[in-house]
Amino acid sequence: MTQNVLIVHNYYQIPGGEDTVVANEKKMLEAHGHKVWLYTRSNAELKSFGPFQKLALPFTAIYSRKTYREVKKLIRDNNIDVLHVHNTLSLISPSVYYAGFDCKIPVIQTMHNFRFLCPGAEFYRDGKICEDCVREKSGLWCGVKHKCYRGSFLQTLASSVTLKLHRMLGTYRKLHYICLTEFNKEKLLLLNRGKKQLIDECQVFVKPNFTYDPTDTHDCKKFVTENKADYYIYVGRLEEIKGIHVILKAFRKNGKELYVIGSGTREEIICQYIAKHDLKNIHLMGYQPRERVDELIRGANAMIVAPQWYETFGMTVVEAFASHTPVIVGDMGNAGGLVEEGKNGWHFSYRSAADLERVVAKVDALGEEQRRQIGENAYRTYADYYSEEVNYRMLKEIYDTVCRK
Repeated sequence: MTQNVLIVHNYYQIPGGEDTVVANEKKMLEAHGHKVWLYTRSNAELKSFGPFQKLALPFTAIYSRKTYREVKKLIRDNNIDVLHVHNTLSLISPSVYYAGFDCKIPVIQTMHNFRFLCPGAEFYRDGKICEDCVREKSGLWCGVKHKCYRGSFLQTLASSVTLKLHRMLGTYRKLHYICLTEFNKEKLLLLNRGKKQLIDECQVFVKPNFTYDPTDTHDCKKFVTENKADYYIYVGRLEEIKGIHVILKAFRKNGKELYVIGSGTREEIICQYIAKHDLKNIHLMGYQPRERVDELIRGANAMIVAPQWYETFGMTVVEAFASHTPVIVGDMGNAGGLVEEGKNGWHFSYRSAADLERVVAKVDALGEEQRRQIGENAYRTYADYYSEEVNYRMLKEIYDTVCRK
C-alpha cells in the first residue's frame, strides 16, 4: 500500500484552482490514513529577488539545485513512497523529478494545464485557440516569437528552453501522468507525433479533480427551490481567457442580477465598464471567504462559466454541482464537456453574449419542478463522479499501480 506521499507545488502569484486541488488532495489523503508531506514555493518570492537572483532565474527555472537537494532529503528522511508534483514553474523547476528518479521512487505529474506542449500553457493566442507549438514545424519557437508566456520574450524563451531540454533528456518519458480528462490525455499524447515517443502512453492516467460536499460543511443536507434566489453567479479569475467580457455584455442587456467573485488583470477595466454603463445589477465582489462563496453558489439560479480556451477541467462547474446548482457553460473544451444539456445545465455558443442572454432567459422561464429536478441532477453528477470517496479510490489505484511498477 502506498502510505507516504510527498506533494510538490509551486504557487503562482495569483491564487488559482491548482492551489485548491493541492489542498483538497492533501486533506483527502490524510483523512484516509496516509502520511503526507508538502514541499512548496511561491512565485510571490520573486518580488523580493535582487538583480543577480533575477538574472539567474532562467537557469534555475530549468534546474534548481536547491529543489533537488531539499526534495531528495525529504524523500530519504521520510521513506516517501510516491512523489506527486502539481506545478514546478518557476522556482521549483523540473529538478524535482530527478530527486525522485535518483531515490528510485515513482514520480507523478498532474497536468493542470498544457505547459508541456505550449510555453504559454493555454493553447490560446490573440483571442482564439492556438496549437501552433505542436502543429507547426517550427514548434516551440512559435511561442517565443509571439511572447506567449506573460507577454515576455525572455520568459517565454526560458519556458521553451526548459521544455526542449527536458524533452531531449528524456525526462518526460520517465514520468507518470494524471490528466483530468480524456480530452487532455489526447492533447498530451500529441508530444508523440513524429519519430520520438516523448511520453509513455502506458504511464498516463485519467482522474478528474474533486471538491468536498458543501452540505457537510454547512449542515444543509437538502437543497430545494426555496433556497434559490433570483440571481446568477460567476466565480473565477477576471481574465479575457475566462470569458468575463462575454458574461458582462450578456448581463448588461438582460438586467438580471449577477454576482462576480474573483480578481485578475482585467478587474480595473471591468470596474470602469460597470460604472460607464451604470450596471447596478452586476455586483463585483472581489475575493470572498470559502464559506461565503459556497453560500452564494448554492443560492444562485445557475453558475455562469464562459471559457474562451479549452480549460483543463472546470473546477467551478463541479463546485456548482455539489451545491445543487446547475451550470450555464460555453460549448468549448473540457468545461463544456462536464455539462449535459438540459440535465444538469445548459450550453451556449462560447463567444456569443447574445446566446448566453438567450439561455439565461430560458432558465428564468423554468417552472419550480423543473428547477428542482435539474438541481438534483447536478448533485447526482457530483456524487457519482466528483466526490471525495470516488476520487480517493481513483487516486489510490493510480498510486498503487505506479508503485507496483
